[in-house]
Amino acid sequence: MSTLRLEDLKQYSDVLRTRHDERLNVRFVEPRDTDELQHYFRSLSTRSRYNRFFGAISELPKGLLHDFLEVGEGDRFTIVATMMVDGFETIVAEARYAFHAETATLEFGLSVDDRWQGHGIATALMKNLECRAAALGAEHIYGDTLRSNEAMVSLARKSGFTFINHPDDWKLVRFDKEINLAPQDIPCASWRLAALSRQADSPSASA
Repeated sequence: MSTLRLEDLKQYSDVLRTRHDERLNVRFVEPRDTDELQHYFRSLSTRSRYNRFFGAISELPKGLLHDFLEVGEGDRFTIVATMMVDGFETIVAEARYAFHAETATLEFGLSVDDRWQGHGIATALMKNLECRAAALGAEHIYGDTLRSNEAMVSLARKSGFTFINHPDDWKLVRFDKEINLAPQDIPCASWRLAALSRQADSPSASA
C-alpha cells in the first residue's frame, strides 16, 4: 500500500497552466463532486466516452461512479482538473490511476472535455501523473488506448512513451515510460514533498 496521508486531500492539490496560460487546478475527487463528475461524463461526446472506456456508455454506472469517488481504496485514485468558468468551479478533465506496488508501476487513464481539447490540458495532466508515479515509488507509468485513438497515441508519443502490443486485446495498444526521478528532483512541489516524506518513513532511511 502507498504511504500517502489522505486525511487532508487538499495537501495534494496542484496548480498547473494550460498552453494558453489558463489556471488549472488538479486535486483528488471528493464526495461533493458526485453530481458534477456525472455531468462531466454525460457531456463528453460519444467518441470521447468510447475512447475513455473502450465501450459505449452514456454515463458512469452506479458501481463505477462509486469506484471513482473512493480515493486511495486499493491504491486507486481519481483526480479532477477544474477551471473557473462563468464563476463556477468546473471539471474540464479527469484521470484515474492505480499504483501496483508488486510491479512498481502506475497505470492510468484520462479524458478531457471536448470543449477544452487543444489547450494542452492532457499534456499537463500526464506530466503531473509522472510526478505522482515517482512519489509513489513507481519505476514505470503506462496506459492503454484504442489503436484508433489517434489523439492519445500522438500525445503519448510526444510525451516520450514507447509502445508495445497489448497483452490481451488486439484493438488496444499499451504505452509505457520509465520513471527515473529522485525524490528531490520531482518537479511538482506537493509530490516532491510527498516523496521526501515517504523516503524518510522508509525502513532503509533509518538503517
